[in-house]
Amino acid sequence: MRRVLPIILLIAMLLSACGNQAPTSSSFEYPTEAINIMAPASPGGGWDSTARAMQAALAATTGQTVQVYNVSGAGGTIGLAQFVNEAKGKPHELMVGGLVMVGAIQTNKAPVNLSQVTPIALLTAEAEAIVVPADSKYQTLQELIADFKANPTAISWGGGSAGGTDHILVGLIAKAVGVAPANVNYIAYSGGGEATAAILSGAVTAGVSGVSEFAEQVAAGTMRMLAVSSEERIAGIDAPTLKEAGVDVALMNWRAVFGAPDLTPEQRAAVIATIEKMHASKEWQDALSKNGWTDFFRTGDEFSTFLNNEITRIGGVLRDLGLVQ
Repeated sequence: MRRVLPIILLIAMLLSACGNQAPTSSSFEYPTEAINIMAPASPGGGWDSTARAMQAALAATTGQTVQVYNVSGAGGTIGLAQFVNEAKGKPHELMVGGLVMVGAIQTNKAPVNLSQVTPIALLTAEAEAIVVPADSKYQTLQELIADFKANPTAISWGGGSAGGTDHILVGLIAKAVGVAPANVNYIAYSGGGEATAAILSGAVTAGVSGVSEFAEQVAAGTMRMLAVSSEERIAGIDAPTLKEAGVDVALMNWRAVFGAPDLTPEQRAAVIATIEKMHASKEWQDALSKNGWTDFFRTGDEFSTFLNNEITRIGGVLRDLGLVQ
C-alpha cells in the first residue's frame, strides 16, 4: 500500500501539470494579408456589386486591405478557370459566383467546374418574376399556364440569355405543368432594356427576369406581375408565388462566395468564420438594405449540399431544354 500511494500521487501531479499547460491550438490565423476577390464578370453587374459590398464589409471587420478585380466572359467560366488554375491553396483568394455560373459551366462545356473550388457561403438571392404587359388578356398566372399547356409554342417567353436563370425558370415551369421543355418558345435578349421593350410592345407573351428588373414598370402600371419564384410572398409585391398559383416551382437567383481549390480544413473553417463575421457586420447589413438584396446566408456543409442539389436540378432542366446533352 505504501508503494501504491506515491505512484498515485505522481500520476496526479503529472495530470495536473498537463492540465495547467496552455492547449495546443490547431486553428489557422486568418486573414494575415490582403484579401483578393474576383468578380468573374464586367464591372457594374450583380457579381461585381456583391464583390464590392464584400470589399467594404471585410475591410471593416478584418482591418486588412481588400481588393476586387474583374475577369469577364462566358457566364463566369473564364474567371472560374483562372481562379482554379492560379489560386490553389491560397486562402486569401476569394471568388463571387452564382446560379448563372452553374448553367454556364454546362452550356459552355467549361473545362472546369465548381467541384474544383471551395464552397464558403451563400450570400444573397433574388426571386424571378413573371410579367405581362398591362393590356394583356392574362390577369392571372393560371390563365397563362392554361394556354401554355394547350398550345406550348403559341406562348412566347422573353428573358435573358439562353440557358440563364430566366430560361431555366421557364423550363422548370414547363416540367411542373406537364409541358415538354423542348417545346418552350423562349426568346433570349442581350439586355434588360431589350427584353422590357419586347414585353411592353407585345413582341412576347410574357417576360421573365429578376423582380427588381420589372419593379419600375409594374409601379407605373405598364406591366402586370403574375407571380414570383420565391418560396414565400415578397413584402411590398402584390403577386403570388408560383406555388400559390399552382405551379410547384421555386427558384432564386443566388450569389455566393467561393474559396480557392485545395484549402485545408483549418483554412476553410477560418475563411468561413471570417465571412460569418462579415455577414453580421453593420456594413454588410446596410449593403443588403441599400441594394434590396434578400439575405440568403448559408455556410460550409449546408451551402455545399445546396450547391450540389442546384447543379443536379439545373443540369436536368438544361438537358430537357436541349441546351446540353
